[in-house]
Amino acid sequence: MAGTERRPGRAAEQQGSASGSASGSASGSASASGFAFVGRERELARLVDLLTSRPAVALVQGEAGIGKTRLVAEAADVLRARGVGTVTGGCHPLREPLPFGPVIDALDALGPLLPPGARLGAATAALAPLLPRLADRLPAPPAEPAGPGEQRQAVLHAARALLAAAAPVVLVVEDVHWADDATRELLLLLAGSLPEDAALLLTYRGEEVHGPLLGRELRRPAGTALGDLDLHRLDRPALAALAGSVLGPDGARQVTGALYERSHGLPLIAVEDLITLEARPGAERRPELLGVPRSLREVLAARIERLTPDAAALVDAAAVLAVPAPEGLLAAAADLPADRAAAALTEALERSVLVEHGPDRYGFSHALARRSVHDALPGPARTRLHRRVLALLTAQDPPPLVQIAHHTKALGDTARWLEHARAAADRAMEVGDLGTAALMLRQIVDHPGLPADELGAAARSLAEAVAYTAEAGASTGALRRIIDTPGLTPAVRGEIRARLGNILRLSLGGSHGVAELEEAAVELAADNPRHAAKTLAVIAAMDTGDATAAERRRWMDRALALLERVDDPGTTAVVHTNLLVSLPVCASPEVPELLAALPRHSDDPKIVFCTVISLSNAAEIGCCTGQDAQARAWAEESAALCARAGLDGLAAYAHSYPVLLDWTTGRWTRFDRSLAAYRLRFPDSPVADTGLLAAARGRIAAARGRTALATEHFRRALDQDATSVLALPSAAGLARLQLDHDDPDAAWRTLAPALRLLRRRELWPFAFDLLPTAVDAALRRGDRDTATALAAEHAAGLEGLASPAGHAEHHHATGLLADTPAAAAAAFLRCRDAWQDIGRPHPAALAAERAALAGPADAAAPLLTAAIDTFDHLGAVRDASRCRRHLRTLGPVPRTPGDPADALSPRERQVADLLAEGARNKDIAAALYVSERTAEHHVAAVLRKLRTTRRALRRPTP
Repeated sequence: MAGTERRPGRAAEQQGSASGSASGSASGSASASGFAFVGRERELARLVDLLTSRPAVALVQGEAGIGKTRLVAEAADVLRARGVGTVTGGCHPLREPLPFGPVIDALDALGPLLPPGARLGAATAALAPLLPRLADRLPAPPAEPAGPGEQRQAVLHAARALLAAAAPVVLVVEDVHWADDATRELLLLLAGSLPEDAALLLTYRGEEVHGPLLGRELRRPAGTALGDLDLHRLDRPALAALAGSVLGPDGARQVTGALYERSHGLPLIAVEDLITLEARPGAERRPELLGVPRSLREVLAARIERLTPDAAALVDAAAVLAVPAPEGLLAAAADLPADRAAAALTEALERSVLVEHGPDRYGFSHALARRSVHDALPGPARTRLHRRVLALLTAQDPPPLVQIAHHTKALGDTARWLEHARAAADRAMEVGDLGTAALMLRQIVDHPGLPADELGAAARSLAEAVAYTAEAGASTGALRRIIDTPGLTPAVRGEIRARLGNILRLSLGGSHGVAELEEAAVELAADNPRHAAKTLAVIAAMDTGDATAAERRRWMDRALALLERVDDPGTTAVVHTNLLVSLPVCASPEVPELLAALPRHSDDPKIVFCTVISLSNAAEIGCCTGQDAQARAWAEESAALCARAGLDGLAAYAHSYPVLLDWTTGRWTRFDRSLAAYRLRFPDSPVADTGLLAAARGRIAAARGRTALATEHFRRALDQDATSVLALPSAAGLARLQLDHDDPDAAWRTLAPALRLLRRRELWPFAFDLLPTAVDAALRRGDRDTATALAAEHAAGLEGLASPAGHAEHHHATGLLADTPAAAAAAFLRCRDAWQDIGRPHPAALAAERAALAGPADAAAPLLTAAIDTFDHLGAVRDASRCRRHLRTLGPVPRTPGDPADALSPRERQVADLLAEGARNKDIAAALYVSERTAEHHVAAVLRKLRTTRRALRRPTP
């Protein structure tokens, strides 16, 4: 659940009022609300199921403001759509005298549910004097009034008859904890004898009920469904959804944390806060600045009025103490002897004014309840209590610094408050209680007149605390407010702004945070060049974002210039680590030498950390540029360093590259096993289903004929972050599938963002089929000029760089653009040889296939046969089938002599491989370029020869 209607005239449950008039409605409580219904989906489904199993009795309990009325309204809406009517009555502590009032209020609204024109039988006569809106439909009342006992029975029979006439129907009575004895007895009798197509739904507050809800235990009558629902408070995700329905996603991210702290998940408070916040400009939407909701004040006031003086004094002491406290401390603060304090505490608990928070710890259910009582205390009484509590706390060993600071501030002793607040914040940071530290530091930063050095120290600590204690949306808002604090020096402001930029960068990706980081570097440059250099190096090496390669080079040049003013090995390591992944340096022939010079042994763990990242990044770049042997060595060394230095967080990256290399080097069966083992070892790996591994899985699936699965892998990687360098191979893979379906326009649309990224970032050394696919797509669209220009840019971008795979792809593009068949075949053969030198059999075989189709017919058969052998070895069924089709156009293909009669033919082996991949007949037909009917025959033959089933043949998915 969440939310109530925004108009003020809702029921007392939703507004927290203890009074009001009952209302009945044939359509039930309105469910149209400005707030989303969240966090109660299971309860709603269960309640609807129960009320559908008529006759039924449903009991819904929960504290005031928990959302019982909204849940009932939502259920009524669902039932109404199914043709089931709902009528509602409510119990109130101050209602005017009316026999069986809540039930009568509901029954009086049954008119629209009764059959048109039908007059009701004599059994309903007892209700004639009580239901004025049904007077014309009811028989005349009895001539002589009945006694109390007879009247109850008469009303019971009449109510049953009226509900039966209006069925299917649900009778709702809310707030039964306030029901009078007569109403409770009537409800008990009615629950035991409901008409066949009617249900009874009762809501109540469990804390207000002492003993059985209806005076006697309610037992499930034979043939009647009976169920209880206990509503609990909303969790943070539900509150975020509730806030989002009013303030939008961005607004919800800013307020959810504070909203939860204020409401502790009670929808009543959250809704009232949101109503107030919605009317304010975005910058002023700060829940922590709101007062106590009126509804909560009224509920607590009504409960406290019924307390004895001792219990009230104990509650006042608990409000001033501000945190759950043991019974002895409460007694001393209230100045009560032990025996009277024990009785007072019991009373406060029974009245649900205080709650138990743990063994011998008592306080309020949430902070706003405590604040409501505290603020209602007269000033002199509140001051006396604070002084008494401060004396008690100061005498404790060790003294509770946070609480002492709170009470000194409440007494107006600013000097002592600052002293204790600083000590409390320092202690909280020491023990890792960043939430408490943030609370104290925020108060210090907001204190006027602090010296600049103290303000800066507190602001830096506060920035550290909020960055780690709040979700990204809340922490960014808090950090922006800290940055705007008057009096901060540029260096302090820069430190905090850099923290903000990094949070935005890591949580939102893309170009988010870059502007903040660049501005922070300017603020830091004069007084903190070390931090400025690291900040500039980070944005220069970011994998995502809109910055051009030229901009990144300028940032890196500035970082290197600042490094000359810094004598710090740790900073040097960070800048050099980021330098290694800044293009075009990443493909420079100097990279092996730079990596060899990195420190492998250091007493500074941060330096070892940077070395591990450098080696891991180099391994990734090696995979992208075709330096496979070096990439494997760098990955293995990175993994070994991770194990030796205990860098478990980086190990998932280091161990992913050998898995990737199993794909590039053609060990695809091993790739499947390696990926499965990798998932088991690193179940939370951020790279298992994205980036290069997603592209690898897509390429293998496409080669095996699983085009739908391949598309899924490619799209998942692109959806993750299309501005990442590592998304380029997935864009190429998806476009290649679109070309295979003869749709060059769709392929070009897929490639366009990747090509913009390619040019902007000057990613020419990265080689995962993007350039050849783009040239092929442009040519098929009849745009030779664009294809030629792309190839020329690519050649210029590779000049002087170490990218064996990039040069192989350039040969591929040259073959596509060649003017003569002989030139094309020669270029494709150079491409094949380049891939073979790197050790990548699949692209080498694809290049051989291209050479066979481009060159003379007498050279085609050997090239195609060699390609088929490679594809068969890899399990690239679709590629092998395509080459066999080409080969058949050259003449009959000789069969291998001596095969046993029941051995699988080459085509059947392909079918078996596809079945092992989970392919359907439709997939097999597409992969083998045959009809579905032919594919069915092949599948039947394979399963018969192998004496197996599809399920048994399918291999596990990694």
